[in-house]
Amino acid sequence: MFANLMTKAGLSQLIVIDMQARLGSVMSPEPLQATINNISILMQAANLLAVPTVITEQYPKGLGHTVPELLSLMPSAVPVAKIAFSCMAEPKFSRQLTRDRSQVILTGMEAHICVLQSALDMLEADKQVFIVEDAIISRNATNKANAIARMRAAGCIVSNTESIVFEWLGKAEGDAFKAISKLIR
Repeated sequence: MFANLMTKAGLSQLIVIDMQARLGSVMSPEPLQATINNISILMQAANLLAVPTVITEQYPKGLGHTVPELLSLMPSAVPVAKIAFSCMAEPKFSRQLTRDRSQVILTGMEAHICVLQSALDMLEADKQVFIVEDAIISRNATNKANAIARMRAAGCIVSNTESIVFEWLGKAEGDAFKAISKLIR
């Protein structure tokens, strides 16, 4: 069992799962934009606080690449291409998963497929898994709700964007605090 019930920047790794343009085109526009905005906040905060970030793409040949708004936040990043639904089934992903960081912060789509399967596999790999509820999406809200319930029952901690970034910060001081405060206004 994990001693920390809050995220810590020095223990965390942010995972952005399959936020691809073609996959996004079948999502409701408003929830999709809110999800992109929240992932953007998390990615920018991760950059400011030296939290490693990994981006995945499900079958990019058919589903396209990560939405430009997110990819532009990590211009040197090479997304991990995968065909398995769980990120953990892709060896390139597993190699990028930082072993000395026990907490994984999951965002992306779809909540009830790739996010769910990745979360369950990460729990089996002894990671502490945080699901950012306002930074995951499914085509169907019922499927998202079911996935959240399953992940919570399995032992994932369900949180939200603002809680995560303020837990990473820990205190209201410094340049990172000022920059992150501007992101969430």
